[in-house]
Amino acid sequence: MGRKTSYSQTFRRNDQISFMINFEDFTKLELRVGTVLQAEEVKGSEKLIKQIVDFGSLGKKQILSGIKKWYKPSQLIGKQFIYVTNLEPRMIMGMESQGMLLCAAVDPSESLRQGKLTLLKPLSKISAGAKIE
Repeated sequence: MGRKTSYSQTFRRNDQISFMINFEDFTKLELRVGTVLQAEEVKGSEKLIKQIVDFGSLGKKQILSGIKKWYKPSQLIGKQFIYVTNLEPRMIMGMESQGMLLCAAVDPSESLRQGKLTLLKPLSKISAGAKIE
């Protein structure tokens, strides 16, 4: 008999294997509401928009997101979205990205790179920096 893989280790969705994480790992993620103060296209990039995002008492962070195919910078300014705020900073095209904007595929049968996407946001305006729990 072949080696069995437990459901808690992997599962199959849309012909892609995703690895399960335990609850302790999940609780390490810090998800917060941020208000976009500034947004602009990154020169020389077909994908990136640079945002300056207000996280209230946490201050402002620069976030680079590959969403230019779907959104214009002007559509982001003044809006609130959900971000991962405790990722290690990452250099992208010579600029530091200090978090990650969360989005979802509109059509679950397509990947984010293939189809349309929507940005995750609160239903109504709330305090910048509010923690998602």
